[in-house]
Parts: sequence; structure tokens; C-alpha cells
Amino acid sequence: MFVSLSCFVSAQQEMDSLIVLHDTDSVYVMEDTTYAVGDTTHQQIAVSHWHPDANRAVWLGAIVPGLGQIYNRSYWKLPIVYGGLMGCAYAITINQSKYDEYKLAYRDILMDAGSLSQDPLRSYNAILPKGYTIQTMGGQDRYTTFLNNNQNKYRRYRDYSILATVIVYALSLIDAYVDAQLFDFDISPDLSLNVEPQIYQDMQRQRSAEVKLAISF
Repeated sequence: MFVSLSCFVSAQQEMDSLIVLHDTDSVYVMEDTTYAVGDTTHQQIAVSHWHPDANRAVWLGAIVPGLGQIYNRSYWKLPIVYGGLMGCAYAITINQSKYDEYKLAYRDILMDAGSLSQDPLRSYNAILPKGYTIQTMGGQDRYTTFLNNNQNKYRRYRDYSILATVIVYALSLIDAYVDAQLFDFDISPDLSLNVEPQIYQDMQRQRSAEVKLAISF
């Protein structure tokens, strides 16, 4: 006579069941949550097992970026999410600022096409590279084209930065959903691929050396 502690896991009910059995020399029958061992009955003690809801993780992440990762308890992913979003926000800010500068300079140089101002604070003069003048930039026409090209370039970079922000935001939602779905996925060391040699003998009793691939679950 001895006491045995057994643990049964029900994946369908998503809970761990802790069952204490006595008199293991007797035959026992499992019926719902009541277990009979000999003349003694024992009740199942259920221990709830937390599992994240994938839809809730997505909604939380949609409201506040990174909140889905917090809900899934994947705190190590927060620097990745916020780092990506902050990097995109910085790129948007820089490119928008450059775009505004070249846009203003291009507009002003078109307005002053007849007589360009010599004021160093005038937008198209202030944006000149250090040590350069409009004449050394190739004259008014070429400099005007230069301003227009840079205006379009930084507007394009700004749009790319906005697109990258949307992609990072969407990836954070996808990650929150997939992470919640695979929360209980088994990644233990028992899942392994072993490569080892073996001797194979066919029906004619002829032996040959082979390489065996064994996947352990």
C-alpha cells in the first residue's frame, strides 16, 4: 500500500488536472471528475491554466502599440516594437523637415525669378551648401531644378517612412496574434532530430550500412 501522485493534462479543456490516487493495487475507473479506487472515491482537483486570447491581443495592440506583447507576457519584444516605431517616427520627422525647406526654397526662387534676393536668410540662399553660391551651383535654372529634385526626393523619403511605420505597426499586430495562438506550442528539448548510423539487414540476410534520421517528439 502506498500513495501515488499522478498528473493528467487535458488539452481540449485547456487545464491541468491533479489527481491523487490511493491503493494502487486495486483497479480504478475514471468517471467524469470522480475517481474510484477500491472502496474509496476521490475528486479531481482542477488547476486553471492561463492562455492568452488571440483576438484580445490584437485589439489591445491596435489601441496601443506593444500592448498586445505585454498581454502575451512577451516583454522582451517591446524594445523591438517601440524601437522600430521610434525609428520610423524619426525618419518621418527628418524627411518632412527637409521636404518643407526645399519646398519653400523652390517656391521662393520661382517668385523671385526676375531678381533674386541677396539676403542670406532668404530661403533659397539659406539652404545653399556651405561655401556655395547660386552661380557656383550652375546658375539660377540649374539651381531651381536642384531645389525641385530635392523637394521631390525628400517627399518620397517621407512617404516611404510613413509606409514603414504602417508595416511595423501591422507586424506588431500579427506578432501579437501568432504569439497568442502558439502560446502553448511545445519547444522543449525533447523535440529533436538525431542522425546516427545503423546496420540494415534485408530478407536475404545481406547487411548494409545506413544513416538513420530519427525525429523525437
